[in-house]
Amino acid sequence: MMEIKEIEKELSYFDPPLIKEILEVCVIKEFPENTELVREGQFVKVVPIVLQGLVKVFIGQTEKELLLYYIQPKQTCIMSFSACLKNEKSKFFAITEKESTVLLIPSDKLSRWVTEYPKINQLFYQQFDLRYGELIDTINHLLFDRLDKRLISYLSEKITVTGKNPIKISHKQIAHDMGTAREVISRLIKKLEHQKIVRQLHDSIEILQRD
Repeated sequence: MMEIKEIEKELSYFDPPLIKEILEVCVIKEFPENTELVREGQFVKVVPIVLQGLVKVFIGQTEKELLLYYIQPKQTCIMSFSACLKNEKSKFFAITEKESTVLLIPSDKLSRWVTEYPKINQLFYQQFDLRYGELIDTINHLLFDRLDKRLISYLSEKITVTGKNPIKISHKQIAHDMGTAREVISRLIKKLEHQKIVRQLHDSIEILQRD
């Protein structure tokens, strides 16, 4: 578990009175890798701020998913924020990509804090701007890029957010995140390997050339 001083450092972009309230009323939990935090269709009662680790947010149905974004340390989930304030059901899923420490802000506290503490609004405005930019990039990739280029971009982002190369991931998981079939991904990986852009290892993929 993180020490109080570590948590305060991670929340240093907030004013001290708000940090004090957060530490008094918010729950801080450690979640193992691949833990589901939010499921589509459930009411969102807390908004997460990732302190350590990585959380993946995506939409999808059985056997098909589409990655929306990753929540990294000092970031939050703008979709949770919106659903929480409106008391709406979730339209997305969120799972931990690796072991993560997450601060959970209750919806009733959040609705009060956004009026009392302007700094907390800045965080969500910044996140909205970040996610909007990512959404535009995703739409551009879907409309204008070939699937092999989208795959390279996907793997490159994975390296950036995890800090690892090679990255341990299956063809099936890539296909889920990109909303396509595993067989298509396997074929593209072989093509990129022949072009010496990636190297397929036993249970991971190494990027030799990044976009």
